[in-house]
This record gives sequence, structure tokens and C-alpha cells, in this order.
Amino acid sequence: MENKEQHQQFMEMAIALSFENLQTGNGGPFGAVIVKDGQFIAGSANKVALNNDPTAHAEVSAIRLACAQLNTFDLTGCVIYTSCEPCPMCLGAIYWAKIGTIYYANTKADAEEVGFSDKLIYEELDKPLEKRALPVVQLMRNEALKAFKLWEKSPFEIE
Repeated sequence: MENKEQHQQFMEMAIALSFENLQTGNGGPFGAVIVKDGQFIAGSANKVALNNDPTAHAEVSAIRLACAQLNTFDLTGCVIYTSCEPCPMCLGAIYWAKIGTIYYANTKADAEEVGFSDKLIYEELDKPLEKRALPVVQLMRNEALKAFKLWEKSPFEIE
């Protein structure tokens, strides 16, 4: 199968998940599919309302499923197809999972037009901590640093 056809096939799967989510009433119009070496690994729709979990966006849910399927937290070599440009949280999760490429359909501007806006988060991230709307207060750094120091010597340390 030609690469372009393969990309379209997997994007169609992600978009189909977004439609299915609407038809079942399970949540918002978002779907994501994770692929490795041209093979489907996992896919999910947005599960925020279904699971009462604000972190259960389609991309994060698909990452969780892919990690379980592959028995790893490192999705190096994987590609994600998502029906919408990832929000800041999902983008962070994609980076943490080490997914190599993101293909998306709708833009964040398209999402904003129908009521899904990440504008506040993007604006807040550009501000210094003390200027953000959400108070951010550092406490007990020295005590917490002890765990980091132990981690540096731990046989369980993961690169």
C-alpha cells in the first residue's frame, strides 16, 4: 500500500472514531489512532465525559492503550493520527511517549469555532509563573529534592 493511501486509511480511522463517539453520545468529536511499522496498534475516541476524566482525550487514551498493547511506555517508532490538532496536554503526552510523527485533520482554530478552545492554556504558558491566573506556589523543595537524589543512585533509574 502506498504511503499516502496508508496515511489516509489511518486518518479515516481516527475520524471515524470521532463520529462514532458522537453517535453513541459518549463524548466530544475527537478520535486518535496509533500505528507502528504500518500496523494499527490502538485507537480511541475522547472519553472525558464517559469516564469523568478530564485527561481522557482521544490522544491520551490511545497512548494508554498502545502502551498496554506493546507493554512499554516508550512509543518510539510510532505515529499518531488524530482527528484534531492536539491540545497542549495531548501534545505533551505525545512528546513524553516519544511518538515520532503527528498527523492531524482539524486545526485548533476549527476546534475553537465549535467550543473547544485551548487559547487560555497557550496564553498562560507564555506567562511567568507569578502572572498566571492559576496560583503556582513552591513548597518544601529541599525535602522533595531528597527523592531526586535517591533516584540518581537507584538501580531502577530509567534513561
